[in-house]
Amino acid sequence: MDLESCNTKNQTKPGLTVRGSESIRILKDLALAHSRTKFPTLPEYARTVYNYSDTTANGLTKCIIDYLRYSAHQAERINSTGRFKDDSKVVTDVLGTSRRIGTGKWIPGAGTKGTADISCTVWGRSIKIEVKKKDRQSEDQQKYQEQVERAGGIYWICRTFDEFLDHYEDLR
Repeated sequence: MDLESCNTKNQTKPGLTVRGSESIRILKDLALAHSRTKFPTLPEYARTVYNYSDTTANGLTKCIIDYLRYSAHQAERINSTGRFKDDSKVVTDVLGTSRRIGTGKWIPGAGTKGTADISCTVWGRSIKIEVKKKDRQSEDQQKYQEQVERAGGIYWICRTFDEFLDHYEDLR
């Protein structure tokens, strides 16, 4: 039994060709090579590779970060959502029924507004990557892009894994 038939998670729908793209296969081969160096005593039949997909923003972000890490670069996901402060409490009435009353609210994070989704260093260059699938850059993200480029950094907007690889190859 081969690896593709063992990995049943995230099966594709008929008509979707993204998961079978050459760039995703390159990433899977890179992940397999990384697994071989990290776990050299693991038998080949026991190795599994994540089923990468760039059809969602989270999937594309994982593809980019893993590709960079497996290629001996530094990459990290930037979380800028803030945190939820829960001001509710559980109360019990005279009949013994418990219920939650009150509300919560989001508190903004301490990070820079408009920060990119991925921060990485590739061959000594600082790169910020914004992952976009259906939406467009906000005004804060455009200002952040201007700041990065004015400081000499590189800023990419990636909608597919192929687009990321094109930027990556142009950097060489």
